[in-house]
Amino acid sequence: MSATAYQRLQRTQLLLGGQTMARLSRTRVVLFGVGGVGSWCAEALVRSGVSHLLLVDPDVVCATNVNRQLQATALNLGLPKVEELRARLLQISPEADIVARQVLYEQNTCDQFDLRQYDYVLDAVDTLKNKVLLLRRCLEAGVTVFSSMGAAAKFDVTQIRTVPIGRSKHCPLARMVRKRLRQQGVQGEFLCVYSEEFPSENLGQTFCGSPECACPDKDAQNLCLAKARINGSLAHVTGAFGFALAGLVIQDVVRRQRAESPQSGAGAIPSG
Repeated sequence: MSATAYQRLQRTQLLLGGQTMARLSRTRVVLFGVGGVGSWCAEALVRSGVSHLLLVDPDVVCATNVNRQLQATALNLGLPKVEELRARLLQISPEADIVARQVLYEQNTCDQFDLRQYDYVLDAVDTLKNKVLLLRRCLEAGVTVFSSMGAAAKFDVTQIRTVPIGRSKHCPLARMVRKRLRQQGVQGEFLCVYSEEFPSENLGQTFCGSPECACPDKDAQNLCLAKARINGSLAHVTGAFGFALAGLVIQDVVRRQRAESPQSGAGAIPSG
């Protein structure tokens, strides 16, 4: 670690210890989806010392992203989300190995990704079919996957939880994910981030195709039009989901390191 990198991460190392920081630096993470949840997750990981990160998302920045997505501004509309986020993350950690792939994870592209190459697979995909595909392939490959459930139509961050998917409740997306995995005969649990808050019924849900959803890029607009509907969402909620998702990685790295070297850091990391 360079002297400048050490200075940037000094406050983190004070909490986690040098051996854990070295392990975080070696940890390989792939993040699918860099929108309202994934973008904040990526930043939290890099600011915490993760140095190997693959970002996967097909979209470009749209004006409707600016209210909640970290890399989205009024100045970069129409540019690839993954490239804009990568540029920001490299400003934070210039020596980091951050790769951006503007690809839609779906049946025709999933074989491009060897999930076993990564210590952690993070799911922030917002399309049910592709989300279930990713989770199924993770479970079949036996890799560690952490998944974000529905962050839209929510207000109250105090109701966000991290539990095995089978214990989630009040989340329509989690319910559909469980159902589809069962229908496909997929067994196994994984940790997910979800909210126990009942989705709001009065957010003025907007069906795709309205002028409010217009994107400057035609291909991105087609992706938007493919969605059944768009729910209202807030930055403080999607950001909290992203931070919780990153926290699952960091806490797991800490637990693994301390299990191997109990003296590698001060204090215990609380579970849950």
